[in-house]
Parts: sequence; structure tokens; C-alpha cells
Amino acid sequence: MEDANKGSQQHPSDSLPEMGEDAVTSVGPPPPPPTMTDEERRELQEELVKVEDEVQTLTQVLAAKEKQLADIKRKLGITTLNELKQNISKTWQDVTTSSAYRRTSETLSQASLKATAAFSNVGSAISKKLEDVRKAQTFKSIEERVETLKTKISPSPSTTNPGNLDEGSLTTTESLLSQPEGSPTQETPMN
Repeated sequence: MEDANKGSQQHPSDSLPEMGEDAVTSVGPPPPPPTMTDEERRELQEELVKVEDEVQTLTQVLAAKEKQLADIKRKLGITTLNELKQNISKTWQDVTTSSAYRRTSETLSQASLKATAAFSNVGSAISKKLEDVRKAQTFKSIEERVETLKTKISPSPSTTNPGNLDEGSLTTTESLLSQPEGSPTQETPMN
């Protein structure tokens, strides 16, 4: 009697497949709906066989058509790369003719014009400010000092041929260039 009770008290989880177990083999076909007669079931089985045959036939026809298509493309010299180029070209054309692209392009164009004008104004303002700084007395003073230093450092242009310079004049020029203003002409040894 216990065995009969155990059989009738199966848990719902007992009929579910375990991990890794094939669900098709562990679970049988679902029971037919209770309102279906044997004749209706037989008709559905026949219809199922017919539809499966049609699907198989259509799959074979599709494979044949795909092969025919590939042969025609090969004969015409149409490659996958050519098709890809055409698709990209068509897509780009579609994008550029879209209203969103045109609006964005116009907006960016206007922004570019405004940015150019703003940069031009900033450049003008900087140029004006630099000119004002250059006219300022402090800048003139610094500029004059640099010019004086430049005059002292660089040798005066001579009318003689550089190949005819005597050794004394070369030494004087070199000493002026290598020593800062106001430093003694005699070198002190460094330890």
C-alpha cells in the first residue's frame, strides 16, 4: 500500500529533466488536449507531415536559387566587395539626403561661421593688446636694452674680407661673445 501511495504522490520536480539531461528524451510528448477526437488528431498529424514536406521542399528550392544567384553574380563579375561598396554608397547617399543630416549640416555650418568670427575678433583683440604693450614705456625700455646688448655682442660689419682678419680681432670678438657684460676679461680657474 505504501508503494501505491508513493507512485501517486510524485513531486512535480521528479518529471523535470536534470541538468545536462536531454529534455526531449526525458519528457514524453504532451498529452492531447482533452477535447480533441482521434479523427481530429489524425488530421493534424497528416497536416503536420504535409507542412514539414513543404518546408523541406522550400529549403531545397531556396538553396538552388541561392546557388543560381551566386553563379549569375560570378559571371557578371559582381564580387562581395563590389556589393559592399554599392551598399555603403547607397547608405551614404540615403544619409546625406535625409532631412536630419541636412539640418545638422546647416547647424554646423552656421556654428563654423560664428566660431570663425569669434576667433577673428579674439585675434584682433590680442593684436591690439600686443600693440598697446609694445607702445608702453616699460616695453620700450626693455626693447632698447635688448637692442643695446645686441649691438655690444654682435661684431660690427667690416668692409674687409673675412679671410683677411688678423688674429687679434678674432680674439676680441670671441671674448665679447663668451663673457657677459661687466665681467673681468681674465678667466678664473674653476675647482
